[in-house]
Amino acid sequence: MCFALTAFCGILADAFMIIFDLRCSQGHVFESWFPDSAAFTKQAKARKLACPLCGDTRVERAPMAPHVSTGKARSQSEKEYTHRAMKALTNVQMFLDQHCDHVGDGFAEEARKIHHGDVEKRNIWGEATLEDAAELREEGVEFGQIPFPARRKDA
Repeated sequence: MCFALTAFCGILADAFMIIFDLRCSQGHVFESWFPDSAAFTKQAKARKLACPLCGDTRVERAPMAPHVSTGKARSQSEKEYTHRAMKALTNVQMFLDQHCDHVGDGFAEEARKIHHGDVEKRNIWGEATLEDAAELREEGVEFGQIPFPARRKDA
């Protein structure tokens, strides 16, 4: 099955951003961007951060040397890498558009129906809250989370 759950990634601005390595309570290490250290602390305390692999919201900073991106200091190779990564995500989204039914905000409900055999199995993708994603995992529904870039309204 081609279950996919999109998570808001936002548009990477050339403003000052700090990149932190984070670790969930399951030991998964991942990277996230913040405008400052206080933003990380606020989001972590409110459990608004989630591991992209398991959805765990018990997240802390992993040991690392923080990297500060100023936009001006970004090398051409970093810009090219970001462009390639965004292009790859766009290609995945186009593939899902062509081969899966987009169920929008009804992803959790439709995934449950498929999982329980209430409707015919088919490939779907859509959006869900972090809470819905955690509940789906607890119920044994298999899906993946993909941090798609925000779609432009004029595109």
